[in-house]
Amino acid sequence: MPDVQVLANDFINKLRKRKIEGSQATSRQTAELLRSVISQTRVPYTNQAGALIDAVRAVGEQLIAANPVELAVGNIVRRVLHIIREENLSLATAAIAGLGLSSVSDDEDDAERDNHPVLSAAVVAAAARSTLRPPSLQTLLEDVPDSGAVPHTSSSGGDSEGKSKSADKSSRSRKLKHDVIEALNELIQDITTCHELIAEQAVEHIHQNEVILTLGSSRTVLEFLCAAKEKKRSFRVFVAEGAPRYQGHLLAKDLVTRGLQTTLITDSAVFAMISRVNMVIVGAHAVMANGGVIAPVGLNMVALAAQRHAVPFVVLAGSHKLCPLYPHNPEVLLNELRSPSELLDFGEFSDCMDFGTGTASPLLHVVNPTFDYVPPKLVSLFITDTGGHNPSYVYRLIADYYSADDLVVQRRPPTAS
Repeated sequence: MPDVQVLANDFINKLRKRKIEGSQATSRQTAELLRSVISQTRVPYTNQAGALIDAVRAVGEQLIAANPVELAVGNIVRRVLHIIREENLSLATAAIAGLGLSSVSDDEDDAERDNHPVLSAAVVAAAARSTLRPPSLQTLLEDVPDSGAVPHTSSSGGDSEGKSKSADKSSRSRKLKHDVIEALNELIQDITTCHELIAEQAVEHIHQNEVILTLGSSRTVLEFLCAAKEKKRSFRVFVAEGAPRYQGHLLAKDLVTRGLQTTLITDSAVFAMISRVNMVIVGAHAVMANGGVIAPVGLNMVALAAQRHAVPFVVLAGSHKLCPLYPHNPEVLLNELRSPSELLDFGEFSDCMDFGTGTASPLLHVVNPTFDYVPPKLVSLFITDTGGHNPSYVYRLIADYYSADDLVVQRRPPTAS
């Protein structure tokens, strides 16, 4: 089996060089790498969950730092940390509940039942939380009375019970890793099939003879529109080309190939055409905790035009794009500057240099941002693989996928590339 650090370094280099395109591919590869990390991590006798969390956090910080604007990486790292905590809590709760049940069944006398009451939910939760902390001298001393709570008839019986407990702890350690890996396999499967789950809802939102507007290219949008076409919906699609990369050209070709009536327009024509549109359907780079959207550049203009003409603005996003962070300063923290060559040929750019001063400093500066920020007030509906949700409900979805303790995985501000 390849060394984890070698795999991590290879993935980090791809992230730094922007060789991985798309949040889905990035999310899937991040989850697969972290699955390998967990599989090869040797857990100690105690605090197995803590060891797994430390291993995932160490690799996760490197991945996030490699490409901070690829928010899907941080999302998956935090999702994996949440999975470890949840699986460990489940095992600890089951073990403590089993201990409480055994104490009741073994002691038939009422007096002895009073000495061994069934543990309350608060005690179970406290004990489960304590398993996430490193063992201290106090906890080790507190474990001594617990091991002797049940009377022993002989020393050999005590030895056998000690061996049994040791085997139980070892079994629980193996089960924790097994359960976490199984949960990660389900996460990877969810990431892989998110397009299909979102597309299944298309027939509920796209109706006969409607006009749909989108911008740029998104596989999720493509599958969503084609799914409605397969359900015998007849509609037309306006595709804004998405300058300067012109990804809309690719989407328009794919839609025509799949038999959809498509009209390609320039980005500047969006406001002129929006009055003919029944709905705007777009993809997203990330969905922030406040319901705002980090999307391809140009979509904020489309959202403003849709709001002006009261056209629903619908965002398609898999659950792996739900980010627990807030966009305090999206212009600085959540954007990336692409090469000026996408806007201006280098030969033309050299003509704009001032060689008379001797410093050859440019008189023309080219700024080519990658992303826009669409505030939640401009979004009508989110459609995820779990269904349709209002922007005000995004925080509740995020609470199901992340733990508050895992938000400390810091994200460094990106630099222009």
